Amino acid sequence: MVKTVKSNLLIAGTCLLLVLPLDLIADGSYSDAMIKEVPHVRQKQDFCGEACVEMALKKLGHSINQDDVFNISGLDPLLARGCYTADLARAMKQIGFDAGTIWYSFNTTNATVEIEKQWKALHSDLVKGIPSIVCTHYNDQPGTSEHFRLVVGYDAKSDEIIYNEPAVEKGGYLRMKKDHFFKLWPLNSGNSTRQTVIRFRCQPSTITTITRKPGFTPADYAQHIMQLNKKISGKSFAIVIEPPFVVVGDEELETVRLRSEQTVRWAVKMLKQDYFKQDPDRILDIFLFKDKDSYEKNTAEIFNETPTTPFGFFSDEHHALIMNIATGGGTLVHEIVHPYMAANFTNCPSWFNEGLGSLYEQSQLRKGHIAGLVNWRLPGLVKEIKTDSLPSFPELLKTTSTEFYSSNRGNNYAQARYLCYYLQEKDLLVKFYKEFSNNSTKDPSGLETLQKVLGETDMNAFKKKWEKFVLKLMPD
Repeated sequence: MVKTVKSNLLIAGTCLLLVLPLDLIADGSYSDAMIKEVPHVRQKQDFCGEACVEMALKKLGHSINQDDVFNISGLDPLLARGCYTADLARAMKQIGFDAGTIWYSFNTTNATVEIEKQWKALHSDLVKGIPSIVCTHYNDQPGTSEHFRLVVGYDAKSDEIIYNEPAVEKGGYLRMKKDHFFKLWPLNSGNSTRQTVIRFRCQPSTITTITRKPGFTPADYAQHIMQLNKKISGKSFAIVIEPPFVVVGDEELETVRLRSEQTVRWAVKMLKQDYFKQDPDRILDIFLFKDKDSYEKNTAEIFNETPTTPFGFFSDEHHALIMNIATGGGTLVHEIVHPYMAANFTNCPSWFNEGLGSLYEQSQLRKGHIAGLVNWRLPGLVKEIKTDSLPSFPELLKTTSTEFYSSNRGNNYAQARYLCYYLQEKDLLVKFYKEFSNNSTKDPSGLETLQKVLGETDMNAFKKKWEKFVLKLMPD
């Protein structure tokens, strides 16, 4: 049923009935219109359009959020931006909105008439309870960016547009004079003689149901890369998404992509196959610098740090793995172990964390699984064995993190690595990890679990057996 207002008009002594739509008053002004209780949503960086769609959906009782809207749009997160008009149109169609005609282009000579025409259509929808997403200039300053807002009402007395502003906290039901809105609404069309007005009718047809999968989404990566770009501003780096990491390199894109696939993807697949069920709980960056000079220079400029190793390191402070990739991918695999260990074995002692990481700093595929190889740490270890300088295994396993990293550091790494290597060669390493991680509360050092898995009670006798095993690894 169409709601109308009545007005008596006397023409030539005849009384006629003039029927006007409710949205238009007899004097040509517009009536009040208000869509109540539209929730306000604060946008994530550059997600103003996505947040507007979320607000409209919340009013309709749906839980689709701004991240879902971005994901549905299919926008490449490597572009590091939110939805533009075409992207938002694609997302709204997929979600189940009938957005109507979105772009209205007109000649600037007719601008006043055309903008009024589009406002009339928008106001008519408000009267029907249909909000609109409009794309406007953010403000009237020169060069201001384009911005989406959700229009939810009009106050006839004050001649103000009422809208939800996603860019600010408590941005619900803000007000703007209609004439100011008319200045912000038309956008240049790349042609000095034409302008465009953009409006999405938030008219639902059949709203889709969203099934969220575990893990990081395209929206998560887009937001992350926006922040990353601020960190590396002014630098020409290639960026590749390699879940759950973002790989950044100062080589050609194809080279960075190849390193990402052959080292990062492979290592993650192999480690998750044997050890880790959970990915890290946040997206981490992997910086692959092409040589020593680049590694040292960029580590200082980006992270304000001086590397203490020529190979690379994991920075918990910066949530990044920082590598001199010219030294090979071994250290990268080593460092990938640490964020996975943190996500899956939170109280893992340093000896096993570094032992397992060091094991895979030189590795290969063996019978479908990752396998550590004999590496450069062996000669130093053999020297310590021959001089009887190594601590007992109970002493090694019970070292604190401070003791492990500061006391006889290189030998601690080597001894821990080749204990893991021994377990690997006896097909006991995966079993040890699972039992140790499950029982670490009762056995925080892992000593009892190690004895159980090895079937050894006398660890001094085992140390002698292990030393003979290690010495055989060293060619004469």
